[in-house]
Amino acid sequence: MRIKKIFLLLFIIPLLISCTTEKPEVTNRIVIALSADVETINPLYAFTVDEGTLTETLFLSLIQFEWDNNIGDLIPKQMLATSWQWASDSSFVIFNLRDNVNWSDGQKFSTSDVVYSFDLYSDPKVQSRLYGSFINFYTDSENHVDTAKTFEILSPTKIKIKFLPGSVPSLLDVIFPVIPKHVYEKINRESVPTAEINFNPITSGAYKLKKWERNQMIVLEANKKSFLYKNGMIDEVLFKIVPDYSSRLTQLKKGEIDFCELIKPSDAADLKKLKNLIIEPVTGREYDYIGWNNIDGDYYNKTKNIRPNKLFGSSKIRLALSYAVNRDEILSEYLREYGQAAVTPVSPIFKTYFDETLKPIEFNPEKAKELLKEEGWQDLNKDGILEKGNTNFSFTLFIPSGNPLREYAATIIKNNLKAVGVEIKVEKLELGAFIDNIINKKIDAWMASWYIQVPLELKSYWHSDLEKTPLNFCNYRNNDVDLIIRKLDKNISSQERINLVKKFQGLIYSDQPATFLYWTDNIIVHNRRIIDLTIDPLGAIQKIWEWRVNN
Repeated sequence: MRIKKIFLLLFIIPLLISCTTEKPEVTNRIVIALSADVETINPLYAFTVDEGTLTETLFLSLIQFEWDNNIGDLIPKQMLATSWQWASDSSFVIFNLRDNVNWSDGQKFSTSDVVYSFDLYSDPKVQSRLYGSFINFYTDSENHVDTAKTFEILSPTKIKIKFLPGSVPSLLDVIFPVIPKHVYEKINRESVPTAEINFNPITSGAYKLKKWERNQMIVLEANKKSFLYKNGMIDEVLFKIVPDYSSRLTQLKKGEIDFCELIKPSDAADLKKLKNLIIEPVTGREYDYIGWNNIDGDYYNKTKNIRPNKLFGSSKIRLALSYAVNRDEILSEYLREYGQAAVTPVSPIFKTYFDETLKPIEFNPEKAKELLKEEGWQDLNKDGILEKGNTNFSFTLFIPSGNPLREYAATIIKNNLKAVGVEIKVEKLELGAFIDNIINKKIDAWMASWYIQVPLELKSYWHSDLEKTPLNFCNYRNNDVDLIIRKLDKNISSQERINLVKKFQGLIYSDQPATFLYWTDNIIVHNRRIIDLTIDPLGAIQKIWEWRVNN
């Protein structure tokens, strides 16, 4: 009997162990790493890239733009609208909408949601991220879209949108997520920024919010009632908040997360060796530059008048400084194959507009010295620093703290400029203070990056009206550039637009308002089991409903 009991125990225990240690069934789910939680998933206030990714997945627009790599430009595709027809003079456009779209609470989508969205986005009481941008529409004195003049509802699925006479509208004027009228009309507009709907949204996309645990995870689940839903679509997408870079890397290697971007070039080589991972860089959306304040910032802040910066007011001086910087050393030692020298702020991704005849400013210290001497800068007292009158060519180069690339590059640049007689001190600033000082024209030289807009946008960054273009950080002013920008705002032929953009590049190249350093790749790594991704200049995470998992 005792032997029988022992036998039964020996037989049962392995069965219990096998039951308790059996691996759970693999679910159709992917995990995407985020370095920080988002503040909102309300499209009215989605300012950051991650917030935009989430809101564009949850909320649909009339159309969606896709990147055509052959022409280097955007092409429109159907989304909430199935078709559209422009008036011959572009004074209006008519959209035909889908009749098979429901909000996640079951309410039917209609043209009234479209009208209400324009109304809310442009309401000064709401202060959305798009407030003030409806320049081609009929608006009142507070830039609030006049819905009576702008919209004509032709049927529940057909709407006409009318534009201001003399404006140059495009489909880009209507590319923002549509929001549900039946939900937002119940909320006092001053209360929209803090309303519960920001954290528990009613959505229209292929995915809907399942769970949001602050600073832990955001979980989206497939909306099987969406017209975008197809068999094989990923059932669950989990955005996991992993603030520490090393932890993200470790979890990526172990397969605990499936998708991660902003990988350091120094880590890419090791990740390439892992058979379960694929590396896909996004090129041409972000460039590093040295900003030179073209004007005397203190004088401007006091008087609102312009006078040249005593060090950087001359285009010849700025060109000399560009000759003095060895970009290739930074590219080869730090960025490796994940970057390329920048020529102007127009990215090579814009193939139609990019001027291939312009080449990166070469590293030529002797040419730099020659140009500096022509401008009166000489080392007469032989102390190794150029002077002009009683002024030494010395300045502080500010960089944001906590950025290894900028710290490395700043050291190279400091040594490069010292070799031509220019003395610089490198100082780190906390990011918020760094940005405030640039915007308020309180610093004369800095190193930063710029994430360019798609489609190509020039006016906000390079027009001379410093009060209306606060993103013109270098305070660059050129009447010929202003003329080009004004012409680009008009209804002109495609070829004339191409010619103007190339002329703009030539002027920027000659003036060197900034020293354009290099385009830096966004290095994306994902698990090999994720297939059918679209990774291009529009972004790393887009059209998730088209992704599939190959288990």
